[in-house]
Amino acid sequence: MSVPALRIEGFVIVSADGRLANARNVMPDDLKIEGDKRFFTAALDGADLIVHGRHSQEEQPNAPKRRRLILTRKVQATAPDPSNPKSLLWNPAGCSFDDASRAAGVTSGMAAIIGGPGVFGMFMDRYDTFWLSVASRVQIPDGEPCFPGVPARSPQQVLAAHGLHAGEPQLIDAAQEVSVTPWRRIA
Repeated sequence: MSVPALRIEGFVIVSADGRLANARNVMPDDLKIEGDKRFFTAALDGADLIVHGRHSQEEQPNAPKRRRLILTRKVQATAPDPSNPKSLLWNPAGCSFDDASRAAGVTSGMAAIIGGPGVFGMFMDRYDTFWLSVASRVQIPDGEPCFPGVPARSPQQVLAAHGLHAGEPQLIDAAQEVSVTPWRRIA
């Protein structure tokens, strides 16, 4: 009996101009939208592994309970995170994602990739689904682009260029006009 593979799903909320943070690399309050927070929390509650860089964190009560890989150049391959026994520090230059996820004790289920831009870029050709939330009323002209290649291309163009196809958008916060679109890889 073979073990099912780890599904790779990405999650981000962006401004109308494709930014996920301001020029200081901080998510502005304008992007902290209740409907998206509920969607994101439910998604992470169903994840088996969370993957992110040092600036991309989740500010939720269940965060310390989740297994995670935190990307860093400060370790050779993987190392325990001294601040959280459920976290593993991971240097992609020192070992593959598959090896790092095994070291974290996760070989099946869903890995949630939650950023930042470089981390999102590493998985562009591996996503099974990418959940792109767009806050259509928010602009961050000098902010941090969500993916490598933005703003020269839109986030949607970047996802499509990597073989992902847009599904039906779902309105997740009517008051703030925020929708989430699943971008799926079609086998």
